Order: sequence, then structure tokens, then C-alpha cells
Amino acid sequence: MHTPTPDASPWVRRFAAGVRAGEVLDLACGGGRHARLFAALGHPVLAVDRDPQALALAAGPGITTLQTDLEEGGARWPFAAGRFAGIVVTNYLHRPLMNDLVNSLAPGGVLIYETFALGNELYGKPSNPAFLLHPGELLELATGTGLTVLAFEDGVVALPKPARVQRLCAAGRAFPQTEAKLDHLVGRE
Repeated sequence: MHTPTPDASPWVRRFAAGVRAGEVLDLACGGGRHARLFAALGHPVLAVDRDPQALALAAGPGITTLQTDLEEGGARWPFAAGRFAGIVVTNYLHRPLMNDLVNSLAPGGVLIYETFALGNELYGKPSNPAFLLHPGELLELATGTGLTVLAFEDGVVALPKPARVQRLCAAGRAFPQTEAKLDHLVGRE
């Protein structure tokens, strides 16, 4: 079993325990910091990235890796609808995949998303507007696809480095938690 890495995003760590039992997709996993976090929590994890060196770092007990470039012309989303109990995406944006992500979330599954937003160009890379979320874009994705928004932030963060980000935690349709349990997940106790 993995030990969670201290470099896991605080946003992802905050909501990871709310993902019910089942497989978790770590999309654009990089070196696997979030794959290791979910594996340590007992989830089977599918870590996906196009970089074979990153996947070698992410590999380990409870983690299956898949090398694929979902941005290639004609690349198809390879995952079935309703497959994942949790999906985590950080520091990655490819808008054509957004509906596929939502469709691959199991009923009651949790989507944890955190990436750069417009205004990040003031802090460094990425600075290309094609790779930066528009104001409220993640929130619109969630509400427009029927997800239940558990938490949303849009602003500047200081760590791990100053950046402008959007963060979303949303539950798939038919989320089975009670309101009291939702309060616990979003830290409103």
C-alpha cells in the first residue's frame, strides 16, 4: 500500500475521503501524486498520461497505468460510461474531454478538478488562453451536466506557487450522501 505523498494538492486531499469504494481515474497523472493518494485510501487507480516516464513514476501497488494521448487527432475516449467512483484532474485542461469525464463518472461518483484559469498569465505558465479556464467555467460544466456541486473556488493561490486557479468538487447524479455527510465533505461542520 502506498503512503500518501505530501505534495498531493490540498484540494484533492480535502475531498479524497469522500470518494466511495471503487475505481478512481487520475487523468494526466504526471508522476502519480494523486494516484498514490487514492491507492493509499484503498482505491484501485487507473493513472493515465501520455508520458511514459511519468507513468513509470506513477506505477505501483493498486495503480494500473495507461499510456495514451487523448488529444491526438481522432483519439477516442476509451472509458465506459459510469465506470469510475472518482475522477481527479489537476493542472490539465483539454475541453473536448469534459463531457466524456462527466459521462464516465458513476452515479454518486465524485469529480475533483483543479487547474489554471484566466489571469494565471500574470504568474507564469501556462499563459496561453487556450489552456486557461474562463471565469466560472468548471462551475458551468458541473451545473450544465447535472452534477451536484459540493465545492467551487475561483481565485489566486499561494502554494505550491502563486497561480490563478479554479477548483471543483462535484458529485455525479444520484449522489447517495445525506446533507449532513455533504457538510462534512465540504468542511461546514
